[in-house]
Amino acid sequence: MLQEFKDFIAKGNVMDMAVGIIVGAAFTAIVKSMVGDLINPIVGLFLGGVDFTNLYVVLSGSVAEGASLEAAREAGAAVFAYGAFVMAVINFLIIAFVVFMLVRYVNKVKEAAQKQEEEAPAEEAPAGPSELDVLLEIRDALKK
Repeated sequence: MLQEFKDFIAKGNVMDMAVGIIVGAAFTAIVKSMVGDLINPIVGLFLGGVDFTNLYVVLSGSVAEGASLEAAREAGAAVFAYGAFVMAVINFLIIAFVVFMLVRYVNKVKEAAQKQEEEAPAEEAPAGPSELDVLLEIRDALKK
């Protein structure tokens, strides 16, 4: 059983998947930082300093006017936090676009490598009779 587990782990697909998950987690941190630190301030600048993450509607309970989403939640009010949802959608769209661009680039690199393989001259077959020629000679020799 232990040997089977070692064989399973040693397969390339499992290792590739593990590397993909680790890189994906690091990539998510980079995109979150890009959205939170670079894109949100620019969007907020164009929208007059609006921070989407603090946009909410109080469904029940009392909250001080202009309180942040965190303060409203701490006060125990039921809130409809549509701003956080808008930010999650924006994050998703940015991540999807970046992944699309990455896959597109990788596919172009693969296509270029395939074209180079196709354009490279194939090795010439060794001079001399082919296997079929040898077999035909043997057949003819056996007929005699």
